Amino acid sequence: MDYVLDHLPAGSRVAVLRLRSLGDCVLTTPALALLKQARPDLEIGVVVEDAFAQVFDGNPAVSRVLKPRLAELISWHPHLTLNLHGGTRTIPLMMASRSIYRAGFGHFRFQGLYNVQIPRAQEILGVGRPVHTVEHLASAMFYLGVPPSDIPRASLYAAGPETGDYAVVHPFASQPDKSWSVHNFLELAKHVSSVGLVPVFIGAADDDLSPFAAFRCLAGASIDRIKNLMAGASLFIGNDSGPAHIAAAFGKPVIVFFGPSDVSTWRPWKTEHTIFDIDASSAAVFEALRVPRTLER
Repeated sequence: MDYVLDHLPAGSRVAVLRLRSLGDCVLTTPALALLKQARPDLEIGVVVEDAFAQVFDGNPAVSRVLKPRLAELISWHPHLTLNLHGGTRTIPLMMASRSIYRAGFGHFRFQGLYNVQIPRAQEILGVGRPVHTVEHLASAMFYLGVPPSDIPRASLYAAGPETGDYAVVHPFASQPDKSWSVHNFLELAKHVSSVGLVPVFIGAADDDLSPFAAFRCLAGASIDRIKNLMAGASLFIGNDSGPAHIAAAFGKPVIVFFGPSDVSTWRPWKTEHTIFDIDASSAAVFEALRVPRTLER
């Protein structure tokens, strides 16, 4: 097979379009690691919104974080632009890149824009099952010419990990039908305290943490701060959302509550995890916390 990577000169620049969201950005890092491992000479620029740029802080696979602006792509002048988003916002960016190779998945709209059309992950990986998001993104790298190999854990870097015996709790989600109840999270926090861990509740600046005021709360913290917090935690408990993937990237035991999302696609990647439906009782979760290995660092 004629691979794109075989045609990229040494030191070529690659632009990876990764707009939205926190979880998607975290789950892109294994694919970037595979690309850099296969071609250490490449300069990889990730195009991402400011809100999620800190996901890539300290990542040795990333040469530059680019803002999603036309001038940034024109200035970067990549040989290859890889679109991992596929939405309409990326179309002007793809055009501005003026890349020799413009790659995107075959199910993306505006196929005429791409001269490298990436098949479905199942075809690339040779499987018939649903694939995890990490596998989906990594399959693009394999199609471009990265030798197929084991896909690593997500790569995040903490500049100053916190210390102590604590569990990070994230009781929020993007939709109400993806959230375990506030009452259950409160009961769980009391139980976590009884087994020797300090609950630390986290949320965005506009999340209401007032029901959890009896515990340590961290509202509106930067991604870098959350990475430091997760790096030192003993356990993560929360809804299916971006912070769960941050915890998994640091190899933390994860208890996560799923609503309508596909578990096979979005489960924590390559870390010990226990998954519950959002209708699960707090007693069922207490039972999981009694398993000693769950609380190991």
